[in-house]
Amino acid sequence: MAIHQNITPENTEFVILSFEGPDLYSSAGGLGTRVTNLSQALADQGFSVHLFFIGDPNLPGEEVRCNGNLTLHRWCQWISKYYPAGVYQGEKEKLWDFNESVPRFVIDHIVKPALTQDKLVVVLGEEWQTAEAMCRISDMLGANGLRHRVVMFWNANNIFGFQLIDWRRLSNAATITTVSRYMKQLMLRMGLGTFVIPNGIPKSLVEDVDEGLVTRLRRSLDADLILAKVARWDPDKRWDMAVEATAMLKARGLKTVLLARGGIEPYGGEVINSAQCLGLTIKEAGTTGDRIDDYFNAIEGNTGADMINIRFHCPQEFLRVVYRAADAVLANSGHEPFGLVGLETMAAGGIAYTGSTGEDYVIPFHNAIVLETPDPGEIECYVTYLEAHPQLKLRISETARETASMFTWEEVIKNLTQKLEYQARVQGLLAIRRLTPILAIRTSEASYIGLAREVEAPGVAGIEETLAVAQ
Repeated sequence: MAIHQNITPENTEFVILSFEGPDLYSSAGGLGTRVTNLSQALADQGFSVHLFFIGDPNLPGEEVRCNGNLTLHRWCQWISKYYPAGVYQGEKEKLWDFNESVPRFVIDHIVKPALTQDKLVVVLGEEWQTAEAMCRISDMLGANGLRHRVVMFWNANNIFGFQLIDWRRLSNAATITTVSRYMKQLMLRMGLGTFVIPNGIPKSLVEDVDEGLVTRLRRSLDADLILAKVARWDPDKRWDMAVEATAMLKARGLKTVLLARGGIEPYGGEVINSAQCLGLTIKEAGTTGDRIDDYFNAIEGNTGADMINIRFHCPQEFLRVVYRAADAVLANSGHEPFGLVGLETMAAGGIAYTGSTGEDYVIPFHNAIVLETPDPGEIECYVTYLEAHPQLKLRISETARETASMFTWEEVIKNLTQKLEYQARVQGLLAIRRLTPILAIRTSEASYIGLAREVEAPGVAGIEETLAVAQ
């Protein structure tokens, strides 16, 4: 077995396991965005990457992209064809098939061939749906005497499904990571040590937004203030706070428009009803087209509305215009493990109003506004203050873009690589750096250790306590 100095595209292959992925069918939120951009960025750097996800049943089962560096493995397609509504429809059946078939395929078709070439293999699992598959991969590798030759990280993007995970087994199978210090603290309450590896954004999002389109959107809305909110219809996202703040600003005599892009969740009906009860005029914006002009035409046809319910898929190209044009983008969740919308807003030069949970990248009144309470009056107060202090608003916008440039996937991968190299050295797969103290590293299968090996796995009470804190 060759001992490498560092992780490089020439000596390392990546396997990423996730339910969500790059297909529209497979994308339901931030997880799909994360794995799509992470796999793309790794491939762009020259790494060989295999992404396994619940893919569109009407697309090829295997597709090669990025000059041959990225292979998409669309899994469970034979099940997905009976569930056309998306990745999480028929979730139990898909999860069973994923667990039964992915581990053996990964080992036989990717891991073993790579190891015969003396390559290092990194397996990254995302979210609770992949926990069992990661455990099975670890068990199968162990049975073949190969576990110590593969670095395995499992990542928690949220607390969803925590009660379904066998934490002791997972801790023995993989090093556990998460996306923010907030999530790290929640998991410490469960007795779990983690690495923090933040989310990132594509480098292209830090580029200038077309100011002509920004002006067009602002003129079409003809408002004193434009608020925007893009999130699932969920109480945790504090939609009620957003619509109440809109009503309060309207009551001040300020013509205020809230651009709202929710999901398909039934809670959206409650939000719309609450807005109506507050006296807001609500209109829907829909389109069957997919050009930028189609999106603008849909918005422009709703003059006079206090709240425009956007009912079409918004690509990043259009969202960046919205974020830049808005006076406040309300990424004000009560529980937010990371907050991609806030970071994307900052990259566009918009003014993000975040909560104060997992948004490690924000500094209040320096690059964003941080909301400390669920009081809609806090939004009202800060929005009107910034309108009265345009120089501060401009400075926040400029600093926001500088901060966002530090969170591109290219920068995040540097962070990820350092953590992977640490673990690879623990396993004896990389040479020890001479400038660091020499550690006695045991590399036998029986003595394999990872970051969270010595912690006690949480019981049910520990999990329930963590979920209660987060909620």
